[in-house]
Amino acid sequence: MSRVHDALRRSGVTTPDFQSDAPRAQISSPRYGESRAPQIDPAFVGLLERIEEIPFNPAPDAHLIDATRPHEAPSEEFRTLRTRLNHLQGLQPIHTIVVTSPSPAEGKSMGAVNLALAESHLAGNHTVLCDFDFRRPIVHTMFQVERSPGITDYLLGKATIDQIVKKIAGTNLSIIPAGEAVINPLELLNLPEVKDLLSNLQRVFNWVVLDTPPLLFAADANLLSTMSDGTVLVVRLGVTTVDSITRAIQSLCENNILGTVVNGARRGELYSKYTYYHSYYYSKPD
Repeated sequence: MSRVHDALRRSGVTTPDFQSDAPRAQISSPRYGESRAPQIDPAFVGLLERIEEIPFNPAPDAHLIDATRPHEAPSEEFRTLRTRLNHLQGLQPIHTIVVTSPSPAEGKSMGAVNLALAESHLAGNHTVLCDFDFRRPIVHTMFQVERSPGITDYLLGKATIDQIVKKIAGTNLSIIPAGEAVINPLELLNLPEVKDLLSNLQRVFNWVVLDTPPLLFAADANLLSTMSDGTVLVVRLGVTTVDSITRAIQSLCENNILGTVVNGARRGELYSKYTYYHSYYYSKPD
């Protein structure tokens, strides 16, 4: 953990570590229907009432948190992350966040999906998860839905917003898959329609979570971070190097990092602590 903090200090960025700090009190966030801008595209008005609802059918190896099993350790960790972000949202207008990592295989997609799920477990906290990793999309696989129609189809004028957004039954979560494969993802992301899409989504949803490619392997996340309110950086213990953390942070425009998520903690130690706590709590006599 100290290596992560050393890299952050050397890069000149001070950012909270979501895993190491104690959770803060929950602060109420704006809800669906509250005005955040004077205008909204008419196609987005009443969107939540029109979109198709699909069953929650995660892939067996997706490792998604389950609202019916709230006391498992991963759920606790993502609720802590959720609480911190909602606290920040109570202090400043944050609605659109990029979740990325310095390099591949560091857990950024799992972090983005589970963060969006955790946010959606709160009553009225409508959240949309957008797969902006056009190069190696995985959100559709994790939820076992079709990749297309999705974001690329919308940006190319081949699908409407109603056709690409799917609501997960039993939650406040909606997802937008990546869409059909494109030859030049970065050129597509430079279209003005991307900024318009994000601007309109944050007027419908309380949280807009973007899963993007790694920072050091494509410029996509850097570009999307300039259109978003902040970035969450996922690093993996034993995998992410100090140099890659430093270069990833320095690559971000305006250093708009909301915090870091440290992934890859030892499973046995983490789970044993939660097991002890909840076993004690529920064994207390009435």
